[in-house]
Amino acid sequence: MNRILRSAVPVCAAVALAWGLSAPAVAAPDRGLTTIEGFAAPGTPTKYNKVRILRQGPSRAANVLVLVPGTSAGAGNFRPVGRAIVERLPGWQVWSIERRENLLEDHSVLKRYESGAADAAELVDYYLGWLTDPSSSPRFTPRTTENTAFAREWGLEVAVEDVRRVVRKAASGGRSVVLGGHSLGGRIAAAYASWDFGGRAGAKDLSGLVFIDGSGASAALPSPAQARAGLDRLQAGSPFSDLLRLGLPWVSGIFNALGSTTAVREPDARSRLQQFPLVPGELKPPVTATNLAQYGYSVDADTSPAYLELVHSHIGRLAEAGDPRGWRDGELGSARRAAQVFAEKDGADGTSWYHPARLSLDASVVNNGVANPAQGVLGVKATLGRKARVPMYGFDAALGDGRVSAATRALAQLAGVPDREVVTVDRSATYGHIDPLSAAPDRNAFVRTVTRFLRTTVR
Repeated sequence: MNRILRSAVPVCAAVALAWGLSAPAVAAPDRGLTTIEGFAAPGTPTKYNKVRILRQGPSRAANVLVLVPGTSAGAGNFRPVGRAIVERLPGWQVWSIERRENLLEDHSVLKRYESGAADAAELVDYYLGWLTDPSSSPRFTPRTTENTAFAREWGLEVAVEDVRRVVRKAASGGRSVVLGGHSLGGRIAAAYASWDFGGRAGAKDLSGLVFIDGSGASAALPSPAQARAGLDRLQAGSPFSDLLRLGLPWVSGIFNALGSTTAVREPDARSRLQQFPLVPGELKPPVTATNLAQYGYSVDADTSPAYLELVHSHIGRLAEAGDPRGWRDGELGSARRAAQVFAEKDGADGTSWYHPARLSLDASVVNNGVANPAQGVLGVKATLGRKARVPMYGFDAALGDGRVSAATRALAQLAGVPDREVVTVDRSATYGHIDPLSAAPDRNAFVRTVTRFLRTTVR
């Protein structure tokens, strides 16, 4: 019998599930962030050997969906979709992982702004104003390469070991655990499931896998020489990825955190970010805009530049009139929901300002859990894909482009998972990378199909 029917749920919900109907919506409490001990990474100060978890759903839930965020992303990514899932699945919680790199961030003024103790001018001045006025004070002080050199070792082993501690905590009391991830988080989920923990595959801890526009397969595997060259470059440079290639690895996270947070808190106010000279011009609407319109324009798939495809959603367009110009919602979601995926709340946002370059390097050799020579160079132990014998779900948005479905089925075939326990959904032609997380629940194909998978396939 499906585990969900054994959990402590209202009788009416259990009856609905038994007949294959959608369960009635229930309260979806957001229990905030909790901190647990992480992997003791060599060379890392003890205060950073921590993992934070955002928990949503009833504390008595018998099942937990643990979600891993992607590149330069944080646990807040999953707030909107996590709420939608637990409202539709009584007996389940959603736990979203906040990786250790988020502990390097300075949220002091973001928290003050969220609470109303600081205004938008103070917010922008603190985090960005000093870039144009070095005398600006108080000001944000970025982490330097010298004082974060230990993060060069924050690769896949560290991430997988941290995930293991979250999975074990989620499984306490006999609960079943499904592990999933968005984008790079999908690669990390595949790595965990196929990781060789002393001859035991990580999949033994799990009741299922969920891949959201990211999978365990690589487009092209690096050779051992290329893997070694990647390590050499890392040792000579910053520990962190520089997505905008400005020599400021933290700036893309701050742009997103400020834009999304002001859009949520003061949606109709005139955008200060639009007026800031260092915000790239292609992110700015051609008319004076509100906070919400500025953010919507910068992430909507029709107006956002291609290099920001990691944050694309289908959420509407600029309003036809207004000064400042507002935003007209449409298509799959709304600008507000897209902003909520990244906005500051309770000391965390949905971004990661300091994404470890080693993590992306190591992830390039996961190879759906099939051993390859480059893994030996990088110390990656994702070699037991054949033992990842659990139900699997894969969802393709724009970046997956069908490859997530193919990789999910390839891993399932390798592990001997029956076809009836494998579900793939391809919306790559109509969904941006963030749409599975931000689309309105009643229009969200990911929410609809993943809840059905969890309800009927995971046992």
